[in-house]
This record gives sequence, structure tokens and C-alpha cells, in this order.
Amino acid sequence: METGEEFGPWLARQLKLAGKTQAELAKELGLTRAAVSAWIAGRSTPRPTVMTDIANALGTDVGTVHTRTTDTQAGLPVTWYHRPGYPDGGRDLGNAAAFAFDADVQVLARETCQNSLDERLTENGRPVRVRYTLHELTGEHLEAFREAILWNELFPHYSAVSELAGTQKVGRVVDAGVRDMYEKGRLILLRVDDYNASGLTGDDYEDGKFAAVVRRQLESLKSGTAAGGSYGLGKATLWATSALGLVLINSTLSVPHEGRTERRMIGRLELPWREVDGMTCAGPAWLGRPDPNSPRGEVTRSWWAEEETVARLHLSRESDEPGTSFLIVGAHDVASLEEEDSYDQDMKPRAEEGPEDARDISRMHARLVEALGRDFWAAMIGGGGRLPLLEVSVRALRNGEVVVPEKKVDPSVEQPSRTRALRAHYEGTTVERLTEAGQVASRNVPLKMPLAGGARGTLGTHQAVLLVTEAAGDKDTPKNRVHSLRGNRMTVRKAPVSNLPIGTNPFQAVLLIGEAAGESAPFAKEAEEFLRAAEPPEHDRWGQTEELTLRWSPSAYRRIQNLTTEINSAVRELVARPKRGRGEGGEALRKALTVKSRPKAKVPSGPVVPELDTLEATIGDQGEWLITAEVKIPRGDEIVPMVPIAQLDVRSGGRPRLDWAELVAVEGCEVQDGTLRFPPGTRRAKFRGATDASSHPVRTTLTRLVVELRAGKGA
Repeated sequence: METGEEFGPWLARQLKLAGKTQAELAKELGLTRAAVSAWIAGRSTPRPTVMTDIANALGTDVGTVHTRTTDTQAGLPVTWYHRPGYPDGGRDLGNAAAFAFDADVQVLARETCQNSLDERLTENGRPVRVRYTLHELTGEHLEAFREAILWNELFPHYSAVSELAGTQKVGRVVDAGVRDMYEKGRLILLRVDDYNASGLTGDDYEDGKFAAVVRRQLESLKSGTAAGGSYGLGKATLWATSALGLVLINSTLSVPHEGRTERRMIGRLELPWREVDGMTCAGPAWLGRPDPNSPRGEVTRSWWAEEETVARLHLSRESDEPGTSFLIVGAHDVASLEEEDSYDQDMKPRAEEGPEDARDISRMHARLVEALGRDFWAAMIGGGGRLPLLEVSVRALRNGEVVVPEKKVDPSVEQPSRTRALRAHYEGTTVERLTEAGQVASRNVPLKMPLAGGARGTLGTHQAVLLVTEAAGDKDTPKNRVHSLRGNRMTVRKAPVSNLPIGTNPFQAVLLIGEAAGESAPFAKEAEEFLRAAEPPEHDRWGQTEELTLRWSPSAYRRIQNLTTEINSAVRELVARPKRGRGEGGEALRKALTVKSRPKAKVPSGPVVPELDTLEATIGDQGEWLITAEVKIPRGDEIVPMVPIAQLDVRSGGRPRLDWAELVAVEGCEVQDGTLRFPPGTRRAKFRGATDASSHPVRTTLTRLVVELRAGKGA
């Protein structure tokens, strides 16, 4: 018979759970205490006939004693442990890590799917499978679930937090979540399951993945340079998405712990400081089995649950494949609620979309599919002998019945142009230049790797792979953007391409960098490490970070700026239309037509004032405004010099003025000391500019830009 944990440690834990001493067990068995001590120390094992007596003493069956793949049911029951208040009177009014992200299911999808990708088991080469399940409970199903989570034990704590709702942000969110459950008689669960992942391995308290997720904050134990996470903040989105601050966990381990792998259960509650029945609580609480080794046996630890218990908590997994299931209790989506408010203000009939509750989970379902397709499309693509890294699906239930059928996220539907580009790269069908519809052009783009530790010089050049293809007639918007990805193939940066030629056909571009460019690419691992350090907690861009400064240098981010310049230049070359020969197009047509000339208009005398005709603006990596402007100039003998002025649009008062970090003449003009000067006879001119981000009074993404041309000096 296959056995699990070693007999000694297993028996020692069962005695603690049952509240028995070695001497008491020896007396029941009619043996000496030394015999029991020898079993626990591993010096000997009991005879088969004694196994039956041990099972009777522990109140279990003899099979459990032989296999030791689970704990006996004797001993302390599963309960909640609330961390006591700090003896020095300090108070935590919420988990600061949760405030790093919005309560948005799209943010949750990005962070949780990234974590599953990072924990994929790579030995078998198969993708990690992630399933998102929205499940709405009402009526008797809701009552049964509340009973399973010991709601009566939790309610006094929620009541204490609700009393502080007027002064605490977290308290207001929790109070709204509890009221929503009681007033509407419903509770939304959002479950995230992954398969072919490592699971929460390791001890309850010592270093390991379990402790990093369940017990600790700001700890990331990601392995490998291609991992997406690095701050240990992403797990906080699970609790941030719960209006009740409650997440339950069921993990199947890839490496046995205590001799077993399946149904390792724990729950964690995140509430602010509170006082209940004269006892102060610091904040978090854990649902588990009391640990006899803890002070007064109060601290709870994970337990190995029965299938019935797992089912009552809506955490049953579809197979014994390693991975983890997270159940977010009271899931809410702030962005979805804002959309609902807009819907109500439009005064559209509610009957068009069915009951209000159905619209909630249906809208959240759609937003999850949208986010997963936008951020992880590349990880879902295979080709040329490569398997996908990821498979994702989303479904919605109500009381166990299907509301929205399970939908597998298809990258060819969500991101058709970029999917075509990446598959062409994997299959080796790219071209050097776009000449026909449906082609994918490829170009290497250099990233010069700096030396670590602030040393001057270049370690070497990493060649990233740039892919460009047309975007006409598909749904992946906005157009003319570059999606950049590292080794785990999650989209990190989405950036527009500046200074495109007028009339450029719509396109989409993909940049594969680091290990995404190929593990054999020179300096691929070094590029992964460098760019990972350049990502903020949101992992949505590359730029200056504290880690980049400490590990490389304060100017290391300029390597990324140079990379951006190389990318934009390469894209402009690949999408530029080839010039026509003299016998083609307009020249041939001109010769075939008879054009009647008109009398020349009289040129006005005196100075003429140029006018701003068109303006394109984007936000750069450092938060600066990047503009490209065209100027229209009337006919005249003399053209007034003009000064471009950048300002922030405001509702009232004077517009704050921004400084220019750069003004560059493109055509039809020249820049002298910040003034545009135009040669006589010029009719159109073009210039580029970049504002100085340090002169911006607020974050650029929250502003609107106004650019004016004012008469220059001497005019």
C-alpha cells in the first residue's frame, strides 16, 4: 500500500491535534512511553497489529494510519484566527499593498494570469491552463456557503468595521459589500483556477511559495529571469477585488508537503484594525485548523480537507493536476459599476439585457475576456514547433447553472493582426519589406546592454525582433502601435509610433525582446533581467525605476529610450510606401492631361502670419508630451517668425505653461532659440517637439495639451 508522510512526524502531529501526550497514548496501547518515543523519533515503527490499536486511540481507521496521506478527524475543528492587536497600540487601517491596484477585474486578470504563467511547470512542455469562473449565489445556495465559511463567527468583525465606515476607506468598501449581500440577497464569487502549475508548495511558516502568498507581504519567490512578477504585489489584487476582503484557497501541490499533495486549504481575510467583544484585532485573519505548536494553540494553519468540505466551499478542482484555485468572495468591479451608471443615465430599458444581476456577471465576463485577449494573446500562440504557454477560458454561473457558457480566449479573434505576425515569425515566413497584403515584415532592433554596478561601457548588443503587418479590417485597436513582450510573452508596453509619414496604411507591430526573441539570442537573459528591473509594479512600461538605478546606474534608462528610437525608426522604414518612378502615377497622368493654367493670384505685400494646421500628440516613456505639428503659411513676401507655446488645458484661470525639452525642424523651417523661422516662399512647414516632464505640475495622463503659435521676437 502506498504511504505518504513518515510515520514519526505524522503521529506527533496527530497527538497534538487530538490533545494527547506520548504517555497517554502509551497507556492506552499498554506499552511503554519509550516505545512511543522511538516511533516519533523514527528509530522504529509499530507492528501491524499495533497499527489497529493506534487507529482506535486516534478515532480513525487503520487505512489512514497505514497510508498517512491525511490527518485524522480527531482534534481541533477548522476555525478563524484573528491576529491580535499590536501591544504598542499601533493600528493598520488596511493592507497598503491592495491600494497599489484598482478593484478592477481587468487588473485582476493581468496580475493573476501573469502569476500562473510564472508558475507553469516547464518539464512537460505543456501550457498552463487558467479558468476564470464567475458564480452568483442566491437563496439557499448563499445560506449554505455562508455556513461553510463560518459566517456567524465573521459577522461581528464585519459589524465592527462597518461602524468605522465614515472614517476608513476600507471600512466603506466592506460596509458596501455586506449591505449588497443582504439587500440584494446575492453574493458574487470569482474563482481563478490554474492547472499544470507548481501550486502553493512549502511550509506554512518557513520560506516557500505558500508562506509568500498566504502569510507575507511584498515577497516574490519567482524563479527565472523571464518571470513577470518581481515586487510581490500582484497577489494583493485578489483581496482588492473582494468587497469583503476574503479569499479562500485550495492548492494541489507539485511537490508533496507532509506526504500529500491534494486539497491543501486555507482562507485569508483582510480587514482594518477593529475591536470586537473587548478584543482588538490587528487586521488579517486566517481560516484553518488550529496549530498545536502555536502560542495557546490559537494560530490556524492550512489543513488537508475532505472532498465534501471543498465542494461546500465551491473550490472543487476538475483533476489532480498541480495548481491552485483562488476563490474571491464578494467580487466587485469598480469599472463595471461605472459602466452601469452610464447605462442607467442613458435611460435605456433594463429589460433589454435582462435582470440587473445577470448584467453584472455578464459584463464582468466580457471584461475578463477583453483583458486576457489584450494582455496575453502572445502567450496563447504556438507555431513552427513551439507550443503555446497559456490556455485561458472564462465562464459565468448562477447557483451552479450556466449563465454565460465557457469561452476559450482565442488570440486570432482578439488580436488577429498581431497573431498573424507572431505565427509568421515562428513558422519562418516573414519578409524583409511589406509588398503584399497579409505579409509580415521582420527587422532586428539593437538594445545595447549596460554594465552592471554603474560601470561605464557596454556589455554587448542584444538583438530584439520587430514584426510589422497590416491592420486593415480587423478589431485590434488602436492601430499603429507596438506591443512589446519579454520571455513570458505578456504584453508589457503598448506604445504608438511617432512621426509616421502622412498616408501610412494602418499597421500593427510586435517587439520580441529578451528570451521572447529566442533563448539563443545574444544577451537574452541579460536583457530579461535588465528590462524586468525597469518595470514598475503594474508591469506596463519600461523606464526609470529605483532597482534600475541601484543595480545599473541613474542613466541606464536612456538605453531604453535609445531602443524606442530604434524601434520607431525601423517601423517607419518598414511601413513607408515605395517611391514611384518618373513614368508612373502622377507624372504619367500629368502628361496625358491638358491642364488649363489659371492666372497667378496677387501676392499680398507685408508680413504674413503662419497658422497651426494639424497637431499629433502622444505621451512618451518619461511622461513627456511628444508632438508633431504642421504649419500652413499664406502667400506673402515676408513670413513672421513664430514661437510654439505648450500649455495645459484648464477649466478656469490661466493655463500652466510647459517648457520644451526639444524643438526640431522637420521641413520648411528652422529652429533658432525656440523660434520657428521660415524661408521666403514657404507654404507649409513641419516641426517636432518634446516637453520637459519636470515642468509638468501634474501627471501627464491626467492632462490635456494645448499648443499655440505666437508671433516671435522682432515681429
